Amino acid sequence: MVFWVQMFYHRKKRNMLWKRSGILLVKTNCLIEGCILAKDVFSKTSKPIMSKKTIITNELKDVLQAFLINEVSVERNLVNGDLFAPKEVVDIEDIKMNTHEVNFISVYLDSVQQFKRLFKGWQAGATVDITSVRKVFVPLLELGFINDKDVFSLHHYSTKSDYFYHHLVSVGLISGYLAKQLNFGKGDIVQVALAGCLCDVGMAKIPQNLLEKKTSLTLEEYNEIKRHPVYGQQLLRNSATLKNEAKMAILQHHERLDGSGYPNGEKGNRIHIFAKIVAIADVYHAMTSERVYRRKQSPFRVLEMIMHDDFGKFDIEILNSLVNSVVSISIGSVVKLSDESTGTVIFMNSRYPTRPVIKLTNGTLVDLERNRELFILETH
Repeated sequence: MVFWVQMFYHRKKRNMLWKRSGILLVKTNCLIEGCILAKDVFSKTSKPIMSKKTIITNELKDVLQAFLINEVSVERNLVNGDLFAPKEVVDIEDIKMNTHEVNFISVYLDSVQQFKRLFKGWQAGATVDITSVRKVFVPLLELGFINDKDVFSLHHYSTKSDYFYHHLVSVGLISGYLAKQLNFGKGDIVQVALAGCLCDVGMAKIPQNLLEKKTSLTLEEYNEIKRHPVYGQQLLRNSATLKNEAKMAILQHHERLDGSGYPNGEKGNRIHIFAKIVAIADVYHAMTSERVYRRKQSPFRVLEMIMHDDFGKFDIEILNSLVNSVVSISIGSVVKLSDESTGTVIFMNSRYPTRPVIKLTNGTLVDLERNRELFILETH
């Protein structure tokens, strides 16, 4: 009975979301902060002046108007998950979907806001109800397996103000996806994913002023933040829905193979495989996202930093799975480099998948393995 009630709930929610899918073509002067560009914006050059997935601010709106851009295509949802209701719509481009597809990004943004409400409740003393978490998260996870490319583009939608809630949901999705790539069973995939989205649940016990602090933390404040894995394990200790392996992942997701992590400085095989997965997902999403005290970085750059600067800290099999998932480029792919030049991939180096040979639009060949100062910013 419970199963069919849940199925009805998820089907009803999906039907509602289908009505919200699509792309709006609107006048630039109708844009508001939080709009998400659905397509690249071009002026009189071959390069876009703004890329799709850019989140509009008042400053960026002024830039568009300065370039005399009168109309742009945007998603129907704002970055906070709300529907965008402009004063005037020039055109609507519906997204073709079947019964297995919905607008993944719309569902994701809605889920982030639901997680925000759940977390606020936990901060106020509410019990962490795993059933409520599953209702929000599991349907999104299932969509993520269908829209796997979108799972690794979620950092584009993370905002400074709501970064924490985007992080919760995204780490869960990436953790679940990696578990699937590693051929885990369906039950374990869900448990790994739940551990990912709950890995920072212990932050609910951290003083709000520390979570919102925009300046550097003192040593005492940092040590308090580092206790969130322990707080998380305590909050979920009596949960019968969450497996002990998932609870261990929440406790250990900041541990590192070389013993340099926290809270207990565990090493190697003393760290659970679930925790090793969540650890990589956690670091990857954090480094690719815009935060109050740190700018987001290219996924390709982040992967290189994790592989080289943090060598020996993370499980190599899981890391390779992440690299293979993110670097889904192939010969013929169009990429933009860190110097803003664009080109086409003409050769893939299997030893260095983040550093292929690029033929630029002016005909110049660039071997990224030999030109270490350059890296791929994004793919088109």
